[in-house]
Amino acid sequence: MKQIASILVAVGLAFGGSLQVVADAAIERIEPPFWWAGFEERNLQILVYGDRISDYMPEISAEGISLKQINRVKSPNYLFLDVTLDASVKAGSFDITFNKDGADSLTHSYELRAREAGSAERKGFDTSDAIYLITPDRFANGNPDNDNADGMGDALDRSNKDGRHGGDVAGITQHLDYIEDMGFTAFWLNPVLENAQPSGSYHGYATTDFYKVDPRFGSNEAFRDMVKKARAKNIDVIMDMIVNHSGSEHWWLKDLPTDDWINYSGEYVNTSHRRTTIQDPYSAEFDRKKFSDGWFVETMPDLNQRNKLMADYLIQNAIWWIEYSGIAGIRMDTYPYPDKHFMTDWTRRVMREYPNFNIVGEEWSVDPLIVSYWQRGKANRDGYVSSLPSMMDFPMQDTLVKALTEEESWGGGLMSLYKLMASDVLYPEPDNLVIFPDNHDMSRIFTQLGEDKNLYKMAIAHTLTMRGIPQIYYGTEILMKNPGTTDHGIIRTDFPGGWAGDQINAFTGAGLSAEALEAQGYVQKLLRWRKDKQVIHTGKLMHYVPENGVYVYFRYNDTDKVMVALNKNAAETELPLARFSEMLAGVSQGEDVASGQTFDFVNSITLPARSALILNLAK
Repeated sequence: MKQIASILVAVGLAFGGSLQVVADAAIERIEPPFWWAGFEERNLQILVYGDRISDYMPEISAEGISLKQINRVKSPNYLFLDVTLDASVKAGSFDITFNKDGADSLTHSYELRAREAGSAERKGFDTSDAIYLITPDRFANGNPDNDNADGMGDALDRSNKDGRHGGDVAGITQHLDYIEDMGFTAFWLNPVLENAQPSGSYHGYATTDFYKVDPRFGSNEAFRDMVKKARAKNIDVIMDMIVNHSGSEHWWLKDLPTDDWINYSGEYVNTSHRRTTIQDPYSAEFDRKKFSDGWFVETMPDLNQRNKLMADYLIQNAIWWIEYSGIAGIRMDTYPYPDKHFMTDWTRRVMREYPNFNIVGEEWSVDPLIVSYWQRGKANRDGYVSSLPSMMDFPMQDTLVKALTEEESWGGGLMSLYKLMASDVLYPEPDNLVIFPDNHDMSRIFTQLGEDKNLYKMAIAHTLTMRGIPQIYYGTEILMKNPGTTDHGIIRTDFPGGWAGDQINAFTGAGLSAEALEAQGYVQKLLRWRKDKQVIHTGKLMHYVPENGVYVYFRYNDTDKVMVALNKNAAETELPLARFSEMLAGVSQGEDVASGQTFDFVNSITLPARSALILNLAK
């Protein structure tokens, strides 16, 4: 019976997902479920879980594969196997045999797959990209049959702003044409892994199985198919990952391997959220621990990455998803909250296998001094060395809103945006920052700007022409808003047209207001223009001190120049050109990208009221 069960386990794992418990089986889970030959890192940790599996003695006898160490832990239901793969090891299967005195042996066939050609050289997202951020549950329901899943609570309820609404991977796949037609070249999905939580599971940030797509979003295979189809359209996919915490319903919470698997010994202690303690040269150990080891909420137990078994598990999981699915980037949630030395190891290991890959970390601070600490290449005073390529530019987002809504003054309004750019000296790679007008955790930009359409256009124009990698949240292109509330369930409203019976369809434009259609067309025009505009991707930046409510900057290289003029004034404004002579030498006119209007460069140009001009310059 046990030998039959082990065969069932092997068959189940071959489909790329974690196992559900098989009756009478000694092995319930093997993670990673399979691996690949040809990685730079030759060591592989295999987690084996089953009833008193530690009573068994595992053995491996295969060419090029060595079982170096068997790690038994406090729970008798775990084994952690340290396996070494020789550089010459070939793809194929090998047996792991589990022997026990007086009992039948168990045999599990473990698969080493061949890596996809060019996998190690895959290019991550960069400044040539424009990223579309999608909350999968709220974008489109492509497969109503998976709206609910057997054995899982939190059933479909579109009337509940915090409930599951049915959006899924199939819905995204079916609307790749829309993403491509808009001009986006990448999209970042909020987490899609299993969240078997009793409520509020739609957002995806409380993982209960690190190797399985939530069945209400689809399957591992469906996710991989979506990535493949996106790549065929030259669209990259960025996966949202979390290593700081799991969900409280994760399977290992029912049977912890060790006493230190979860921080604070598994007891709920809330994080202080005081990020500065990690960098503060005068901070107390108590405060540093409270920040890093504390839990976000009671339903998100904080993982202890100082436990080597946990650390290896999380590192391998990231590499597994990259290799399995074909993604071109990772957005790492709450980057400063886990153990910071582990985060360096995690990032270094990923980048070692994929040197051209990109990872962006979330550090929700509006202080560039705090954010820059985490970017690769920064020489930090405390000696901390990071390997993280990219950061979310929260200081830019916060300052952009203030610059557009505050009254103009000596140090405020557009001047604050100008002054912020001086902070780029803190970043080793300012061009590799992800910039954005809003995201899934804050009010929609249209709401932040008081539903002023002109200020909205200025924010979009700035985001799509400034240094860095732009990201636009789904629905921002059609003026989605959240008036009178900051409730996340409202901010993450369903994208119109993603559900059968929707009266408004933003994918086709049917039923959209004239204002929404205009905004959508504006975003599309700028995205399509940006897509092939090398000077915006890699050109240098020069900006001028704002004067009289106008901020002017240029993107330029040896062959091309673009002039951007943001005019906050409520009336047309005359802009003298003499002080821009360094950039305008030999330039005779500029054509506005959005309107197509041509401006002759003689002595001055007239800026429309409350506007953003993006001028392709011609000699």
